[in-house]
Amino acid sequence: MKVDTQELARLGVATVYEAAGRTGLLEGPWVQVIPGSRAAGPARTVRCGQDDNLMVHAAMERVRPGDVLVLAMPRPAPVALVGELLALQAKVRGAAAVLVDGAVRDLEKLRNLRLPIWARFVSVRGAGKSVVGALDEPVVVGGATISPGDFVVLDADGAVVVAADRASAVVEAARTRAAREQVLRQQLERGALTYDLHGLRGQVEESR
Repeated sequence: MKVDTQELARLGVATVYEAAGRTGLLEGPWVQVIPGSRAAGPARTVRCGQDDNLMVHAAMERVRPGDVLVLAMPRPAPVALVGELLALQAKVRGAAAVLVDGAVRDLEKLRNLRLPIWARFVSVRGAGKSVVGALDEPVVVGGATISPGDFVVLDADGAVVVAADRASAVVEAARTRAAREQVLRQQLERGALTYDLHGLRGQVEESR
């Protein structure tokens, strides 16, 4: 089954994370450069040298429409791996989003570009351009391993990764969860309580 990345983005980080068995969370906090944005797509991974963005420049020719560009360093640091000009290239190449396990700068210009970007920091500290890293190899971000082609989901809650070979099953589980929550939402709007609907009252009252 082909994964519908727009559906993944609509389902969102929390639902996908729960549907995946509470796995794949990319621990933040993350700065959501464009408030309200959300995105999902296959990972295009970039392993940079520490405080160096040479490989970000190299990765631009590999970006394909719909990719989520994932930029990692050995240790996250407030050094700008991406600014306006690199983000512009990613947008022109059709990237769905950029996840930066480091810093971005040119924040207002990035917002004007309207390319969904998440970063660990905002900082004007410039990166070097001298360390050869790796492209399209597994990287570790926020405690989770992201391999090329794994699906990354991003929204206001942060980021989660779903392994490519689990994506179809996770989408099905997320759909089921979203439908169940819609029914629950309707019950709550009519005045019901999760205290009762989830069978929690008994746990409390039986302990007294």
